[in-house]
Amino acid sequence: MERLNQESLKAIDQIVERHRGEPGPAIVMLHEVQDSLGYIPFEAMEKIAAATNQSVADIYGVVCFYAQFTTQPKGKHVINVCLGTACYVKGSQALIDEAMKLTGAAINKTSEDGMFSLDATRCLGACGLAPVCVIDGKTIGQCTIARLDEEVGRIRSAESAA
Repeated sequence: MERLNQESLKAIDQIVERHRGEPGPAIVMLHEVQDSLGYIPFEAMEKIAAATNQSVADIYGVVCFYAQFTTQPKGKHVINVCLGTACYVKGSQALIDEAMKLTGAAINKTSEDGMFSLDATRCLGACGLAPVCVIDGKTIGQCTIARLDEEVGRIRSAESAA
């Protein structure tokens, strides 16, 4: 397991201290850690468990239960493709295949360069817009391979210009 740097540890400590003594702060702390670091490292779960008088197993159970939490660092850009029934029937598997080719990221993994994470979701709750992709928080309904190519190209262009 990779050790966290001092800046990340300090951010976790500040979040924990800000909510110490509040009733039911674990989920709030987990959200804040993920917002700050992009994921929830084991060290954060240990600190949150200690601050809330819960076991690390309890905190880990919360992290695993909620799909929006992740214990792995995400890429700079996140592509989420829905594989729910409506999206799958309308071709979302082809979108996943194309996204893997375009980004070099496997499903639910991050590309080696850290640029992209590719996540497959069972349902994004927008079945009427199938197939649906969410790229960096932007929902794209009736997504096509051409649109996916365009969005990834736009991201790559913006990154190379920066």
